[in-house]
Amino acid sequence: MRAFYLTTVRAMAGLMVCLLLAACDMPAQASLNDAAVAFHPSDECHVCGMIINGFPGPKGEVVEPGGVRKFCSTAEMIGWWLQPENQHRAARLYVHDMGRSPWNAPDDAHLIDARDAFYVAGTSLKGAMGVVLASFSSRQAADKLVAEQGGRVLRFSEIDQALLQQQSAQAHSSH
Repeated sequence: MRAFYLTTVRAMAGLMVCLLLAACDMPAQASLNDAAVAFHPSDECHVCGMIINGFPGPKGEVVEPGGVRKFCSTAEMIGWWLQPENQHRAARLYVHDMGRSPWNAPDDAHLIDARDAFYVAGTSLKGAMGVVLASFSSRQAADKLVAEQGGRVLRFSEIDQALLQQQSAQAHSSH
């Protein structure tokens, strides 16, 4: 009887170990965290591969269930997003609020929803390659930059590839 008992206990213990090991192999239920994430010194731009923190001005990021894509400028992010194959319903787009950040060191504590932001195009401010789109959470802050630097205020829906290419061509012809 004692041998039967030991065999049963060993079998049960082995079964429990197998069940625990099998449970460890099961993927955890993924939960979508669509909050903005901080930029790190080693982050590279998803489009151009340049180190993001090497440039002044606002940056952009796209947060999706599959991960985060970071961009060295708002224009790079929007240009990437405007390509139909990159638009996903579950994605969240973020840009720096330059009304609450210094131009040369945007503060990641002030990342805002890119679709709700106000953008200023056509200033002489320096940023990453191509067009510089300064992003703001308020119209008043965007208007203040226009009064100081020139340019015009745009909403996210008003920015298209033609504008990005036109602005980029102007920036390159002025150098």
